Amino acid sequence: MQLPLAIGTGLQHGVDGLFSVIPRRRPSQQALLDCKLVSHRGEHDNLAVRENTLAAFERVYAAGVWGLELDVHWSKDLQPVVIHDCDTRRVFQQDCVIAELSLQQLQQQLPEIPSLQQVVDRFGGRLHLMIELKTGPLWQTQQQSRCLENMFAHLNAGSDYHFIALHKTLFDLVEFAGHQAMLPVAEFNVSRFSRYAIEKELAGLTGHYLLLQRDLIERHQHQGQKIGVGFPGSRFTFYRELNRGVDWIFTNHALRLYELRQRLLRDG
Repeated sequence: MQLPLAIGTGLQHGVDGLFSVIPRRRPSQQALLDCKLVSHRGEHDNLAVRENTLAAFERVYAAGVWGLELDVHWSKDLQPVVIHDCDTRRVFQQDCVIAELSLQQLQQQLPEIPSLQQVVDRFGGRLHLMIELKTGPLWQTQQQSRCLENMFAHLNAGSDYHFIALHKTLFDLVEFAGHQAMLPVAEFNVSRFSRYAIEKELAGLTGHYLLLQRDLIERHQHQGQKIGVGFPGSRFTFYRELNRGVDWIFTNHALRLYELRQRLLRDG
């Protein structure tokens, strides 16, 4: 089940507003030390700095944040392109469809859009990369899979990067990385994706913090799997997730939460 975007976004904002004013106990020093923040599409405002660009990623790297989430579509010549949407209207206000242009054509029109190769060359081994595979009209699995395998050959699956996806079939592209580098993203299908992750012995499970309940978190961690939650932005929501023992926190406010973490660690 998937709610319409406007309804889902409205519910998320409502929950975030409520959770931001409910006091939570301060996390332990160990929880703060174990905390792994993942910047969702880089540090951006889509005005001065656009999402999923090298500029947004550089801010994350410079600050010392642990991880980076980014999205991948495929160009007409089957090159992986770092962008969330299948077109450039929302972020760049231009009418370009990613699958209808070669990588060269796309970057000639919009140089800010990086290829996945550029991101891996710059940040691979420096930031933990969470690469979300997106669906699209182009599907030549063997060629795309070889492209990704060659790109990540010098990195360690699971320790340097994970592939994440909303659709299980997309993991066919990254069989080379092994199941321990695959993370399904649960929306309103949490039970089904939870069973799938455990049955296939995947790396773990990710989803919105409201949907991943404590018993589910404990079940996966008992299986040796990790849990990632999105998208805490406030202090009290951050505290809540650390107190629940989640492994990764995906957030649109990574720098702010990272600074809070550092301050709490200094204060003891």
